[in-house]
Amino acid sequence: MSSFTSNEILQEFMKNKIGLVGVGILMGLITISIITAITIPAETFREWNNPTIWISYPKTSQPSWVNYFLIEKIPEHKILDSPAIGTQTSGEISVISQRFVTNYQYDSFPSDFSHEYTAKYSGTPLFEMSVTRPDRLELQLISSSLPLSQEYNVYHERVFSTDNSIRKNLQQYQDNFEFLIEDMSAEDIIFSRTDINEVLKGDYVFTVNLYGVDSENKIEESSFIIGGKAFGLMGTDELRRDLAIGLLLGTPLALFIGISVAVGSVVMGLVYGVYAGFKGKYTDETMMRLNDVVYALPALPFLIILVATISNSIFLMVGFLMIFGWVGIAKVSRSMALQIKTRQYVEASKLMGQKDRTIIFKHVIPQLLPYAFASIAISVPAAITTEAGLSFLGLGDPSFPTWGQILHDANIFGAAARGLWWWVVPPGIMIAITGLAFVFIGNALDTIANPRLKR
Repeated sequence: MSSFTSNEILQEFMKNKIGLVGVGILMGLITISIITAITIPAETFREWNNPTIWISYPKTSQPSWVNYFLIEKIPEHKILDSPAIGTQTSGEISVISQRFVTNYQYDSFPSDFSHEYTAKYSGTPLFEMSVTRPDRLELQLISSSLPLSQEYNVYHERVFSTDNSIRKNLQQYQDNFEFLIEDMSAEDIIFSRTDINEVLKGDYVFTVNLYGVDSENKIEESSFIIGGKAFGLMGTDELRRDLAIGLLLGTPLALFIGISVAVGSVVMGLVYGVYAGFKGKYTDETMMRLNDVVYALPALPFLIILVATISNSIFLMVGFLMIFGWVGIAKVSRSMALQIKTRQYVEASKLMGQKDRTIIFKHVIPQLLPYAFASIAISVPAAITTEAGLSFLGLGDPSFPTWGQILHDANIFGAAARGLWWWVVPPGIMIAITGLAFVFIGNALDTIANPRLKR
């Protein structure tokens, strides 16, 4: 084992191209983690398993970018939540107007549409919704009065395209179409050409009006949703959750699990092994027999038992992984300590009366730092894949959207058998990329720690 200063380790590492690639990947993962912490609200993290948060999202939709590779473009799911707002007053009548504009350029009809809003009013205001098509044909969709309220009231409603009143209102426009629209859905009628039952592409303007008399009416939290089969960068799952958000949230969690377990295991094993090797005799024999007992235990079955019987908390899981991760490090560090303790400067320290603890932490352990760094890097992928495996088996912490938990949910809903590749492949790729980064770094550090590998 050669002695290296921190500058020498850095200089040697900078000469290793594979190690630099690993550092580049790791920097990318850290950047993603920082962006995730800044841009994604903490509520999204805590509400990952709350279905009401994702009710506006589509179910099992493909990523939007698949349209770049398709001849026939599938409709994208659109959530329009920034309408153009206008207010008009004519005598005693006031009108609150909202306009939702969307450019529809797809080759098939949307699956549905809906409008969700919260109105603050008094009396019985009139609610109207209409759409102006690219061919300038205006269709009245709904016209109804909100429930009577003598006081200022807050009213929340979601209007769906399957509403019978919408279909009934659309039937009166039969004369504008050259084919029968009686049995067609509301979204098919709205987005269809007048001469043939095909999609009419262009700009659609959905207008919502709220009429009141001598009142200060308001429309708040208003959004218009056009259902589609594609959404976001990574699509959605069976529970309508945005998988891109899940992958982003899983990145800092994976780094936390991997680095925490690796650092904890290496520190425990390093101190344990060095102390056993330095003390020698009965202390060494007793400590290494205990190490052999733990080393002989089958790690995965015991982890499954511990997680299933005690708790599946992600923090306890990190502790369980540390319990089984230090034994191999202890064996190697003990053998190195046996060599180092025979060197002259260690013998001189003993003669000067320094305590064993001081010699271990001042003269022995610093010589093992290159090996420790290499062991930390190499141990991270094992910790990440073990957590992913436990989560895949249903033993993970369901409150944390780890990559393993995403794969578990995909397995529960049969994503692979149903061809929902965007639910299975991305988390697997992220696990592989993260593991590969630390393997590259670990191999580079291992070359420094073991000069014979250079040859």
